[in-house]
Amino acid sequence: MSDSRLFKILYYLLDKGRTTAPELAEKFEVSPRTIYRDIEALSGSGIPVYTEPGRNGGICLLHDFILDRAVLSEKERQEVLTAIQSMSATGLSSGKETLTKLSGLFHMDTENWLEIDFSRWGKSTCDNSKFEMLKTAITRHLEIKIIYESTCSGRSERILWPLKLSYKSKEWYLKAFCLQKQDFRIFKLNRILELNLLEQTFVPRPYPETEGYQPQTPSRIVLLFPKEIAYRVYDEFDQTEIQIQKNGDFIVHAEMPIDSWLVGYLLSFGSQVEIIEPEYLRGILAAQALEIYKKNKS
Repeated sequence: MSDSRLFKILYYLLDKGRTTAPELAEKFEVSPRTIYRDIEALSGSGIPVYTEPGRNGGICLLHDFILDRAVLSEKERQEVLTAIQSMSATGLSSGKETLTKLSGLFHMDTENWLEIDFSRWGKSTCDNSKFEMLKTAITRHLEIKIIYESTCSGRSERILWPLKLSYKSKEWYLKAFCLQKQDFRIFKLNRILELNLLEQTFVPRPYPETEGYQPQTPSRIVLLFPKEIAYRVYDEFDQTEIQIQKNGDFIVHAEMPIDSWLVGYLLSFGSQVEIIEPEYLRGILAAQALEIYKKNKS
């Protein structure tokens, strides 16, 4: 008998509430007879699982059953506490309270070995409030109205179906369905200037998590950086994208959308970056640098 399968059956019942022996047998690739033996083993260990005969019967778990701390190993309990400890750093208001309750339930103290802070330097009240409102909208399937500052179309008002919060490359993003565009979009949280919860609910739909899905198609760019800014090269790019030259300089091969944000980003390196490819991007960057020079020369 596999203890791993017993746990998986229990977690499946916790999620579904009710199932059948043939369904479990197909899922775990064993015979229905084996499933019934597993159910007897779970029942014998004190788990309130039972079978109901008849056409609408099946294998059920007592509706108010709560997973006891004994089901999780010490290592697994510590991992649960660490995960909640990390989530509380996002500004989740109930994180610390949940952490305290589970620490008491597990009879374990959380080791203070990890510190994560996703908020910006300085005041983060607005960030935390925005995070809480979006969490509420996503979990309760509420429409939201936002004022958004876009790199392409400027400031606009949007009605969204918020689907998921995503943290990638040092930034928080909202994955949502935009009613104006009738399409899926990604919104950078820092650019959401106003946020309001609406009373209208929606039926959530899966966000298209296809490999490489981005709001704009990335292009291949090749950049040259001098060795003097090695620290920033490693801050901004993955090591797999970096090639060190014999003289210590760096060649970076990256996939990035070529838009106004990228131009501004490259300008932030000042004279410490040279565009190798694509050729036309060199001209765009040079023209922008010239405009900066004209506006700021004495």
